[in-house]
Amino acid sequence: MEFTPEQLAAIAADTRDGAVVMLNLVQYRQPDGRDEYLAYSRGFIPLLKRCGGTILWAGDVTGVALGDDAADDWDYAVLVQYPDRRAFVDVMTSDDYAAINGHRLAGLSRHVILPVSETYSKFAG
Repeated sequence: MEFTPEQLAAIAADTRDGAVVMLNLVQYRQPDGRDEYLAYSRGFIPLLKRCGGTILWAGDVTGVALGDDAADDWDYAVLVQYPDRRAFVDVMTSDDYAAINGHRLAGLSRHVILPVSETYSKFAG
């Protein structure tokens, strides 16, 4: 559940301008995974704010509407916006992030982060 150098290099090399939203899908370790993830989140929020990022939406996953019931059994989903891809890489490779990452690793059995680009918004002119 750690970034590979290739993954971070690909995100850093992406030439798309502007904000990027990272779709996070997480599955907790039982029985205390949620508590560990909340401890990670409390440490992460200041790092996110410092880089100009924000949480757009977060919530519990309540089932699988379409997909593989076992493989897609996520517990929580979060949309995190960063000012740009470089800001994301800077946060993920910082010493401050390394100091809190142990909580994430202890709390989660699976974690996927997918960079997504907006192609439609009902708020766009």
